Amino acid sequence: MTICAAGKTGGMEIYMDTMKKYDRLLALLREHDSLAVAFSGGVDSAFLLYASKQALGDRVTAYTAVSVFFPVREKSEADAFCREYGVRQVIVEYDPLAVEGIPQNPADRCYLCKRALFGKLIEIAKQHGIHAVAEGSNMDDMGDYRPGLRAISELKVLSPLREAQLTKDDIRKLSQAFGLPTWNKPSFACLASRLVYGEAITRKKLGMIDRAEELLLSLGFTQFRVRLHGDMARIEILPEQIPLLVRDDIRLRVVDELSALGFAYVSMDLGGYRTGSMNKGIDISAADGLYQ
Repeated sequence: MTICAAGKTGGMEIYMDTMKKYDRLLALLREHDSLAVAFSGGVDSAFLLYASKQALGDRVTAYTAVSVFFPVREKSEADAFCREYGVRQVIVEYDPLAVEGIPQNPADRCYLCKRALFGKLIEIAKQHGIHAVAEGSNMDDMGDYRPGLRAISELKVLSPLREAQLTKDDIRKLSQAFGLPTWNKPSFACLASRLVYGEAITRKKLGMIDRAEELLLSLGFTQFRVRLHGDMARIEILPEQIPLLVRDDIRLRVVDELSALGFAYVSMDLGGYRTGSMNKGIDISAADGLYQ
């Protein structure tokens, strides 16, 4: 699918440079006879899967990994997306806590996890006769501490969105133009990213974080994280939604329910929501190649 440059779709103007990137993406995808797309149901992987379907038709398959790092609601949304767009989906059971090193939560945890997960996806894809696996990182992912990208590079997993120079803003605008339900979906990261590096990851802690974030979602918060520091929850929300969180009825409910989940202390981060806040203190320049 191609939209004329500077045309309008769904009331949104699509500029020539963005459409050139999308056309480049389609051309990259058409270089493959078949493709396995690592699909979480998030904004980026949904856009990549949609574009892959446009480029390759039934020769694309979505591979959705299910693990303790992945909230149940995300799997339901991923399943629904595949049904809506007629994409074959393979569910891959994956236990990151069985991977050596991951439960200890070192600074290169994401590298260890991506290496194990994508190794498994590649193996399963080959069994299905598919020799190319793609993932959904974009150009904006180059601006933070992302050790997982090293694993992607080592395993020769394709990153078509980055190769086509697409940014997060490009992806959201094009997703809206194409009518994708994910265009304004909040950004999501695996639940392990809520813990301080060096703090052991357990199923219990992940469950506490997941249920705490489900509560915030049910209360109308749109973009948030519940970070775990020992037995304290540090809540990050959008600055404009801080008045909602400090409203007495909401504040008291959050404190009561998070306390019931096992958090001894419940705090709000006055800095608001931001990605990578757990990366503070990491010396990226000394990260031994973990920064990509």
